[in-house]
Amino acid sequence: MPALQLTIAERKAHRADAHHLDPVVMIGNDGLTPAVKKETDAALNAHGLIKIRVLGDDRAQREAIYQQLADELSAAPIQHIGKLLVLWRPQPKKERAEDEDRMPGPRDFKVLKYSKRGGQRPEVKTLRVLGNQRLTAGGQVKRAKPKQKSVKKGRLG
Repeated sequence: MPALQLTIAERKAHRADAHHLDPVVMIGNDGLTPAVKKETDAALNAHGLIKIRVLGDDRAQREAIYQQLADELSAAPIQHIGKLLVLWRPQPKKERAEDEDRMPGPRDFKVLKYSKRGGQRPEVKTLRVLGNQRLTAGGQVKRAKPKQKSVKKGRLG
C-alpha cells in the first residue's frame, strides 16, 4: 500500500498538532521488526497522529525506516527531524455497540456551603446527581418530575 499524499497546508497543520505529542513507539537497535510494525499500526488506529523515536545513529537507516513505515501502513509521512518521525493516518470509524445509545450516567458536582460567620472557609460537599435528578440553586438534589400527560390526548386515546 502506498503512502498517503497530503498537500503542504495539510502537512503543516499536522506538524503543528504533533508538536506537543510524546513518542508512542520506540524503535531500538533491532530496527523495523514485525512487532514494531504491529505496534505502530495499533497506535495509528488509536491516535491517528503519532511520533516515533528511532534510537539508531544512522540517518540513512532512519530515512529508510520512515519511508517503509509510511508505505506499509498506508500512512502519510509528516515530519522527520533528527531521531523523531511523525506519521499520520485517518482514524477508522468506530463501530458502536448497542448499549452506547444510553444516556449519560451519574455526574458529580461540588457544592460550596458558606458559613454565616465571616472569615471561615466554605464547606465543600461533593454530590452525585443521577440521570433522573437535578441540582437546585440551594445545593439540594431533587428528583425530576414525571412528564405531564396531556388531558386532551388522554381522552382521545
